[in-house]
Formats: sequence, structure tokens, C-alpha cells
Amino acid sequence: MATYVYETIPRHPDELPLRFEVIQSMKDAPLTRHPDTGEPVRRIISGGYGLMGVSGKNTPVPAVARSGGCGCGGMCSCGRG
Repeated sequence: MATYVYETIPRHPDELPLRFEVIQSMKDAPLTRHPDTGEPVRRIISGGYGLMGVSGKNTPVPAVARSGGCGCGGMCSCGRG
């Protein structure tokens, strides 16, 4: 089971959306209506986190780590490298 974030779709520009969470199976279709009010809703895609590690010799290593680069796609002009 996963926790998904939804928000109501405002009907007027001055309305603020209401955000709420729902625990659903990944197989379930996204909600289209708020379970209590029936208002139209959309699912919010937000950032998360992931863990990545090296477990052995045959584990692929991201190209950024292999090249020693910063991940900006060039000569580290982004200031991160």
C-alpha cells in the first residue's frame, strides 16, 4: 500500500486547493473525486527519496560517479563540481 497526495481542483482563481492523503494500492486507479465532498481532485506527484548503494563489483555505477562530474551535463558550469 502506498500513500498518495491529492488536491481539490479549485473552481475559481481565488480558491485554494485542499490537500489530503489517501492510502491506496498501486494497482488502484487514481481518485477523481474527494471521498467526502465529491469535489474533483487530482493526484500530486511530489519528490521522494531513494537509496542507492554499491553492493559489489557487478553493480552498475551512475555515469556521474564514474566520470567524477557533478551531473550538470558538461564541464560543471553549474558550480556544483
